[in-house]
Amino acid sequence: MTDATPGEEAAASEERLFAAERLVFFSDAVVAIAITLLALELPPPEGFTGTELLHSLGDHKSEYISFLISFAVIGGHWRAHHRMFEHVTTVTNGLIRLSFGWLLMQVIMPFATKVLGEDREFEFRFVFYALVQLVAMTVFVLMVWQIQRHHLYRSDTPPELFGRTYRGSGVMIAAFAVSIPVAFFTQWAYACWIVVPLVGNLLRFRKA
Repeated sequence: MTDATPGEEAAASEERLFAAERLVFFSDAVVAIAITLLALELPPPEGFTGTELLHSLGDHKSEYISFLISFAVIGGHWRAHHRMFEHVTTVTNGLIRLSFGWLLMQVIMPFATKVLGEDREFEFRFVFYALVQLVAMTVFVLMVWQIQRHHLYRSDTPPELFGRTYRGSGVMIAAFAVSIPVAFFTQWAYACWIVVPLVGNLLRFRKA
């Protein structure tokens, strides 16, 4: 068995990079579709006068707030994904499987958003939405671990990228996890999604 020539190694490296880029392009397209579906689920206001339209907007405020929350959440998922995968040069079967699991959560997000905005038992719809976020972020952390473990990244990748990603994702996982039991006592469970990250950042700055 002969060693690969420099030309063959370069071709293999280019093929691996192309596979990684295809996965990124596909992921970007799925996330874009998920955001589009969010908007399609929005109920249009009804009425013929300004007062009637404003009243209709108020009737659907929970749907509109849910849309804004999910738009920001999906944007956060995409930003973290983009920040990590711009350094990825190759993919493994394990990373591809995890990526499809992460994309599944993004596709489910419009449905979870619709459930969150419905007028039904608060605990059910809130916990369902929070669980979707928990799964998405946990799968993403596993993706990052795969990338780091198998050295699927460029040699010039900032050394602090992985630690920063683990910390940021870990804080958000904690925020959604804490909010689930809180939801059984108060509808202010939403505040956990803001308070927990703020507390985490303050503690990190104090240690720095």
